[in-house]
Amino acid sequence: MKTIDVDRTLCDNHGQCAIAAPDVFRMNADGELEYEATFDDALLDVVEEAIDVCPVQAIFLKD
Repeated sequence: MKTIDVDRTLCDNHGQCAIAAPDVFRMNADGELEYEATFDDALLDVVEEAIDVCPVQAIFLKD
């Protein structure tokens, strides 16, 4: 199973990932990114899209 890792030193909370994959990524009330580290395999395409649209490339998939 793949897991998501977000490098918090890179993440600027732009929220593009939350737009691309709202079932996995979301912005909290303080405007900070929250996410599910594990996700259903059926969401892999949208997670990969979220990774691609991150303006600072802070999201990584791990095996």
